[in-house]
Amino acid sequence: MDRVFSKPIEKQFEFDEKVASVFDDMLDRSIPFYKEVISLINNLLALHVKQNSVIVDLGCSTANTLLYIDKNIDKNLKLIGYDNSEAMLEVARKKCSAYGADIELVLADITKVDIPKSDAIIANYMLQFIRPIKRVDFVKKIYDALNGDGVFFFSEKIIYEDKKLNKQMIDIYYEFKKSQGYSEFEIAQKREALENVLVPYTEKENVELVKSCGFSYIETIFKWGNFVTFIAKK
Repeated sequence: MDRVFSKPIEKQFEFDEKVASVFDDMLDRSIPFYKEVISLINNLLALHVKQNSVIVDLGCSTANTLLYIDKNIDKNLKLIGYDNSEAMLEVARKKCSAYGADIELVLADITKVDIPKSDAIIANYMLQFIRPIKRVDFVKKIYDALNGDGVFFFSEKIIYEDKKLNKQMIDIYYEFKKSQGYSEFEIAQKREALENVLVPYTEKENVELVKSCGFSYIETIFKWGNFVTFIAKK
């Protein structure tokens, strides 16, 4: 069970062994409708990809999304996950072994790695951790890696342009976290640890970012409070 922030923090947030060991529980209790979002992406992927398609998950963490796809799409897919945390990938490898899933897991800095030609690329709650100055070039790299009819799915935590509404959404989200068993102290500690590490955009800024990198179409396919999932097409 996630108790990472039950004690005073000593450093900024990072995906280390302590976080990796409880990360799946952290996701379930910190991201509203997390499992439903994975299911939605899977269902749309099933309609887009063909036999032997290549699907890449950037920032795959413990491989939840790829494992779900492996189980539910029977098209002999090539599944590849990249992450820069060895601790996360170690958990992912154990899960893949337990489920008998053939998923390639690669330790790499996703901003520097050469992304293989892909039919679909996924980046769930990941762009927000890339410094804004590097975000455009990174999304351009995703665009270039996609085949002509490729799709890009990504989920982000967002902020609202209206400051009052933004504060209300944050308060609603904090109530959600408390309903999941987190204390006010844990919530405050995590917020401090993520300061300047997680840099969210507005929904409009995310759309403009993707379009500026060449994508012809982008649409919101899920939204709850300050969590949004998008689909973009090349």
